[in-house]
Amino acid sequence: MAANDTIADMLTRIRNANLARHQTTEVPATRLTHSIAEVLKSEGFITDFQETGEGVKRRLQISLKYKGKNRQPIITGLRRVSKPGLRVYSNRKELPKVLGGIGIAIISTSSGIMTDRDARRNGVGGEVLCYIW
Repeated sequence: MAANDTIADMLTRIRNANLARHQTTEVPATRLTHSIAEVLKSEGFITDFQETGEGVKRRLQISLKYKGKNRQPIITGLRRVSKPGLRVYSNRKELPKVLGGIGIAIISTSSGIMTDRDARRNGVGGEVLCYIW
């Protein structure tokens, strides 16, 4: 994995923390990871996140969400779509539906990072960053 693919890094850390049933995980804080964490929180995939450290050492502490007694992770899958080597763009008419609308696609649009649903509502397309379900 390329060191500069912060999104893939973030998804991998969340996936690993979920499998290990960790309460929180830390990812390097960038504007992009911050926006993605905001979308995940508003869609109910994570409980919360906060920024710690300063300067180069800024991190996002993400609190993961589980359900039931045996702590099943809310996030069952994450997939990076647009990679640094192969960018994937979608216009507003062809925005992907993840698992028939159960999951979300996170889209980077001209008006910010948003879900496929919001992008459809706002009539914008953009780069398909990842799928989460």
